[in-house]
Amino acid sequence: MAPDRVFLEGEAEELILPTTTGQIGILQNHTPLITGLDIGVLLVREKTDWSSIALMGGFALIQENTITILVNEAEFGKNINAEDAEAAFSEAQVAAEAAQGKKESIEASLNLKRARARYQVTQTPT
Repeated sequence: MAPDRVFLEGEAEELILPTTTGQIGILQNHTPLITGLDIGVLLVREKTDWSSIALMGGFALIQENTITILVNEAEFGKNINAEDAEAAFSEAQVAAEAAQGKKESIEASLNLKRARARYQVTQTPT
């Protein structure tokens, strides 16, 4: 769920989440868990097909074969223009390298993470 809508609802065989401590795979009968989500790529497997979604941070709650993911923003990789995402990623890299001062560096780093996630989902087979 995103703040403005239910982004995706359905069944999946497997999820790979970008948590704040690294990636975590979720399969059926996973132990109950609540975790923070980092900016990154969520991979969803339905049967043999994988979908990739750019997540912009949030939380995940796993319990009784149900996972609820609350995110600030989400976007399917198939809906992102790969060339635009690559250009934005390149620009964000340059801005992060040129950032001066603590505030500017933090903002540039977050923008780089967002741009990287959007670029990565365009490179993931769907």
